[in-house]
Amino acid sequence: MEINDLTPAERRVWEAFPRGEGVDFRESPDEDASEGASWGPERTVRADVLRALLVNSPSVPGQVAGLKIKGAKITGRLDLKYAAIEAPMRMRGCWFEHKPGLYGARLRALVLTESCLPGLTAATLRVEVVLRMSCCRITGPVRLAGARISGGLFLQGAVLGTPEGTAEGAQEPSLQLNHATIGTDIIAFGLTVYGQVRINGAVVGGQINLDDACLLVPGGTALHAETLTVGTDLRAMRMEAQGRVNLTGSRIPGQLNFAYARFLNPGGVALRASSCVIGEVWLRSCERLQGGVNLRRSQFDLLHVPPETWPDQIRIDGLTYSTLAPHLPAEERLPALEREESGYLPYAYEQLAAAYRTAGDDAAARTVQLAKLRRHRHTLRRHTRLWGLLQEATVGYGFRPLRAAGWLAALLLTGSIAYGIEPPRALKTGEAPDFNPVFYTLDLMLPIIGFGQEAAFAPSGWHQWLSYLLIVTGWVLATTTAAGVSRSLRRQ
Repeated sequence: MEINDLTPAERRVWEAFPRGEGVDFRESPDEDASEGASWGPERTVRADVLRALLVNSPSVPGQVAGLKIKGAKITGRLDLKYAAIEAPMRMRGCWFEHKPGLYGARLRALVLTESCLPGLTAATLRVEVVLRMSCCRITGPVRLAGARISGGLFLQGAVLGTPEGTAEGAQEPSLQLNHATIGTDIIAFGLTVYGQVRINGAVVGGQINLDDACLLVPGGTALHAETLTVGTDLRAMRMEAQGRVNLTGSRIPGQLNFAYARFLNPGGVALRASSCVIGEVWLRSCERLQGGVNLRRSQFDLLHVPPETWPDQIRIDGLTYSTLAPHLPAEERLPALEREESGYLPYAYEQLAAAYRTAGDDAAARTVQLAKLRRHRHTLRRHTRLWGLLQEATVGYGFRPLRAAGWLAALLLTGSIAYGIEPPRALKTGEAPDFNPVFYTLDLMLPIIGFGQEAAFAPSGWHQWLSYLLIVTGWVLATTTAAGVSRSLRRQ
């Protein structure tokens, strides 16, 4: 393109480029780029002019060339497909008539802060420094699948897509980062997305920050992030997700922080984080999830979730966690295990008991184990539940041994009083030892220990029936106590 073909606005950009100087077309610093369609020729720059500058990259000795413009109206399509651009590109507060084409391009840096675009096609893009789209308004899809960004990706305050993109049946993701590699961080706090955010298989060297973000796909998948790998944390405090959040197979060694977040997907799964390996999962101070939760086969070091956050349906088969917070009585945690979609899961109770033992709360761990056995009893056939009922009533399946002591004390008192008022007759007069109602009752109740009282005296009438009751009850207590204690020891 000849220099004589340039408009005055384009000439300003052309002359500033070799020296890396900025050109500001704005009338005020707080100008809104969404009104760019009405801007006049005094601030209009053709995309072909920018392409010629960037591809040819004229320079001045001793100066660093670069494109640095603000508030321009870019007409035509900026097509840099497969281009290798050495000069940094900074186009702040600009309005683009057509979506730029950066497929397969290699750039030094790209800054589109506060700009308004109809979309961005940049799959397999390579950026050596940084890609900034902070506070942008992008109405069409942003395609960055397979991109490689050595620095960070900045999307804070941006608005992607339109409400029409959230309509039922809409399949086009508004932000696509599948298999992208980000060297440092993805900073996207305050991001609003109408349509799906898809980052399957992406690798982020630092953290992902989605604090205060709004991901809006009612009835669909708001965040599709299967097999995501994050170097440190994924923060999403106060995030609102209308639609499913899917993190299946993700690896996050630091925190997955959903504190104060809202999950809204009634009738479906609101949060799916199955087969994940995550350091800490925080659902602190969240509203009750509207939709199911799937955490199957995941491994967490810390799971911070208040009981009231769990929805009506959960899937936690194979979920492993070392610490459960906040530390609450077992009675407040147990109802959540009854919401398991698959029904009774012994492992879920074992995992909860293990978490309490790790915290040093053995009493709560025993309460969980007892609840597990009660739940298991209800899965048995009706005629096989009697033995379980006996074990619970007598010794609490071995986790409440003082119950047996209470039963024994009550029976000992009953027998001692009954036989003390009306002693049984001696079998051999003159040879029997002195009668002692307490030890006689103990002789009847304890099948192993003998005090010589039972063999020397024979009750009659209703005392005989009482002795039968004491003998049978003693055997039941001894057997159930042994079975329960043995079970408890095996679990320890």
